[in-house]
Amino acid sequence: MFEQRRTASAAAIQTHFDLVLGSYLPLPVVAAMAHATHGGKRLRGFLVLESARLHGIPSGQAIWGACAIEALHAYSLVHDDLPCMDDDDLRRGQPTVHKKWDEATAVLAGDALQTLAFELVARPEQGFAGGVMADLVLSLARASGAAGMVMGQALDIAAETATEPLTLEEITALQRGKTGALIEWSATAGGRMAQADTTALAGYARALGLAFQIADDILDVTGDSAIVGKAVGKDAQAGKATFVSLMGLDAARQRAVDLVDEACDSLAAYGDEAQALQEAARFVVKRAH
Repeated sequence: MFEQRRTASAAAIQTHFDLVLGSYLPLPVVAAMAHATHGGKRLRGFLVLESARLHGIPSGQAIWGACAIEALHAYSLVHDDLPCMDDDDLRRGQPTVHKKWDEATAVLAGDALQTLAFELVARPEQGFAGGVMADLVLSLARASGAAGMVMGQALDIAAETATEPLTLEEITALQRGKTGALIEWSATAGGRMAQADTTALAGYARALGLAFQIADDILDVTGDSAIVGKAVGKDAQAGKATFVSLMGLDAARQRAVDLVDEACDSLAAYGDEAQALQEAARFVVKRAH
């Protein structure tokens, strides 16, 4: 079920991106935006659409939020790949934006994708009441800014030159921002659209986000760049503390499995309707085994 719905949601997101980006002038920066938003697992967009489905929100309304989070995620990757950050040449099996074009185009494409994200969740075509759209915009801003993803990125950069490696508790806090904040927004978006209680979905997302990052740390040690679609082994080369370096490979894998169980248990109130979300959590860990 999960793979079918993820594939369908990825196709719907791509179609919507083609529609939105097709309205712009055919400039290099727009081509770079399209390049950055193409491919990938689109897990965050899937979480938006699936959480919306749980609350009876039509996909035609939720697709705007799904594209918004994918645009915001893409912006973060474009900037993260820059020479001043992680200096990566490969993303999703393709050249990074600054390699395919240049650094200036990459900066501008990232800027444009970030602002596009907020435009998409504020578009009146969604058909939501003004209060719902305001909540989506505000919560996305908080998840992506200095209290969320950017905070996590800043802590990650600071850790590279710190005299002491981060502790497990510090890495967990860092990743709640860097990876977890956008995943939590995605999983709770459907509840926000329906003005429903998002407590269960938030619990699911927090466990899922941490499991996702642990899986990424495992793949950085065990993965093949040709399969993963990006460079691997960079954390060890940089001497960075990770879940794997602090816990060991086997313990990290077990922790990820335990977190997936926790995520699935958080959705008990939704019954069988949450099966696809539960399978999504298991997928996150499976890719690292």
